[in-house]
Amino acid sequence: MESDSAITALGALAQATRLDVFRLLVLHEPDGMAAGDIARQLDVPQNTMSAHLGILARAGLVRSERRSRSIIYRADLDGLRALTLFLVKDCCAGNAALWAPLVAELAPCC
Repeated sequence: MESDSAITALGALAQATRLDVFRLLVLHEPDGMAAGDIARQLDVPQNTMSAHLGILARAGLVRSERRSRSIIYRADLDGLRALTLFLVKDCCAGNAALWAPLVAELAPCC
């Protein structure tokens, strides 16, 4: 991942509603959620939610697919992985004792 892409992704997540959307979609992996269901669950108007989802999609953090009459959104875990690796790539100058707790904390959730 390049710096510009990381900045775009971090900027997309630097807004409360978009962060809530992303976390909700991660929670609903791998099935995803319909845009209307996301809007209802977070109590956000559908047109506003559409704008938020568009920003997250352009940042490479969500993807969508049409299923019948609904558009289903899913967290783009490859985008999340790329962003996370960009952030920690040079972590701790290779000192495993420093980064091991981070990995251990992440392991149970994934």
